[in-house]
Amino acid sequence: MSEALKGKLFIISGPSGVGKGTVIRALKELFPQFVFPISQTTREIRPGEKDGDVYHFISADEFKAGIENGEFLEWAQVHQQNYYGTLKAPILEALEQGKVVVREVDVQGFHSISRVVPKEHLVTIFIKAESTEKLLARIAKRGKLPEEEIKRRMHSAELEMKDANMFDYQVWSLENKIPECVEAVRQIIVDETKKAGLKI
Repeated sequence: MSEALKGKLFIISGPSGVGKGTVIRALKELFPQFVFPISQTTREIRPGEKDGDVYHFISADEFKAGIENGEFLEWAQVHQQNYYGTLKAPILEALEQGKVVVREVDVQGFHSISRVVPKEHLVTIFIKAESTEKLLARIAKRGKLPEEEIKRRMHSAELEMKDANMFDYQVWSLENKIPECVEAVRQIIVDETKKAGLKI
């Protein structure tokens, strides 16, 4: 696979509520020429969301069929509930064409992708929060989540933050300082893309 790949895949990861989605939205505006794959998920669509924007919403049966057929580059059952995954074909095709791909995944997804995509074509960035308490406050702002859901997310966050040192880069996402976080990620992408000899 490595010989066929020419591009670079940037993984943006971190715990729920840390601001990954905000960073990705900013990067889409900064780098419209990059490839931003759309996730597949079995969770219910939320008010204001559109299918095909950030997620393709599919049934659990469809998702499980994709797993059996080997269609996913990575997939995970998040918070012991819904399935989330990244289709393999769009990403590998983009990398074969020498394109830059930016993908948000959870830490489980990071581990899966690291086993498939060769290191020379992969850059991993972990977005860090100041504390689990700050994360809890951010998650609470999103709306009224059941107590059990909040506990699940916090437990996942604690486990995920232990893996931060496994990433190539760690970037702080501090309260009210998302622009600084975006700029740090942008600079990493620019530097690594240039280093790989790819066009921005």
